[in-house]
Amino acid sequence: MWYVYVLQSQKDGKLYTGSTNDLKKRLNDHNNGQVGSTKHRRPFKIVYYEAGLSGHKARIREQYLKSAWGKRYLKNRV
Repeated sequence: MWYVYVLQSQKDGKLYTGSTNDLKKRLNDHNNGQVGSTKHRRPFKIVYYEAGLSGHKARIREQYLKSAWGKRYLKNRV
């Protein structure tokens, strides 16, 4: 399974969107400071995710959720 996920920093409340095929491991990577773009905003919690079978489609969905329309969609969901 592939996942598109949205994390919320418990430090500053900002959101981070990404995709992975191992959601638990990726969350641990973020919370352990192993992801450079998020290591200064730890800890994180998952506030939204979607699952699918295709890594390619997950990356396309991730790009959409990072767009202005996608952020608006997430604001209504989260």
